[in-house]
Amino acid sequence: MVVSAAIDKYFYAFVHPNEGEGVHISSSDYRCFNRWLSHEKPIWDGDLRLPRAVLHEFGVNQGFSVFLASEIPPGTGLGSSSSVAVALIKAFSTLVGQRLGPKQVADMAYRIESEKLGRPCGKQDQYAAAFGGLNCIYFDDAGVEVAPLELDSDVRQRLRERLLLFFLGSARSAGNIGNDQRRATREKNAEVIEALHYLKEAAQEVKQSLEQADLPRVGRILRDTWEQKKRLAGGVTNARIDSVYERAIAQGAIGGKVTGAGGGGFLLIYCEPDRRAAVCAEMERLGLYRMDFQFDMGGAKVLVNSVSHGQYADLPTGLRASAYV
Repeated sequence: MVVSAAIDKYFYAFVHPNEGEGVHISSSDYRCFNRWLSHEKPIWDGDLRLPRAVLHEFGVNQGFSVFLASEIPPGTGLGSSSSVAVALIKAFSTLVGQRLGPKQVADMAYRIESEKLGRPCGKQDQYAAAFGGLNCIYFDDAGVEVAPLELDSDVRQRLRERLLLFFLGSARSAGNIGNDQRRATREKNAEVIEALHYLKEAAQEVKQSLEQADLPRVGRILRDTWEQKKRLAGGVTNARIDSVYERAIAQGAIGGKVTGAGGGGFLLIYCEPDRRAAVCAEMERLGLYRMDFQFDMGGAKVLVNSVSHGQYADLPTGLRASAYV
């Protein structure tokens, strides 16, 4: 079980026809371009391996240009890679006339990342991107259940005001950290297993705290779970992250954690409004900058689709679409 919140930092996928050969894929974030020719055997490597894998899933190998852009840097612990998959699946499923719900989109995104690309990823990022909102997400052998947190708008706003995101200025490889954690879990490492059980129980406590509007307790749980998260793998933290975190606590923050797998990216801090200015000033003195955000309640959406349903059979003629997550 996890408690997940989607924020208003979006990934955009623009798809439109071209008369050139193959599929052209370009990304402003990775500053790269790739042309995938229809007769080429798919190779899942390089920065654009994920979009190529999604196109392969839909059998798209001719007559399109795809442009990708994100409001946040890749590899910073905010679920950007899963958002790439979800946005592309949303766009191409719409273009080929498939009506996929959020769960179907998330399931496909996870399958492509984990099976086709062999990434050591969990499922929460795909579901957060596809569904949006604040949710409890449950995982078991039968599948995944997404249960929205029914919070008053006042509680959501107060929570948002107490959560701060600071960019640490360094990306990290979630794959390496995830591999280490999975290996330790398979080997039944007692310390890692104990930490994982603690984190699951903490998610239930966060749910209760939010439903009871006990927001300071959320901050304390973040503080305690960060200590447990550092037990999962060696690369979760480092001396600089520890120093920055300790300085935030010294200025009155109650708790926090590094987002995603850890090792860099964004630092999430919880502090009460009367300590916000002091914490922000201290982080800026350390060279960290705060990223403003709101909660996003809508999930993946198609923004523009210029093709009517009856035209799907004529793809790619007269086609342009874009989606965002």
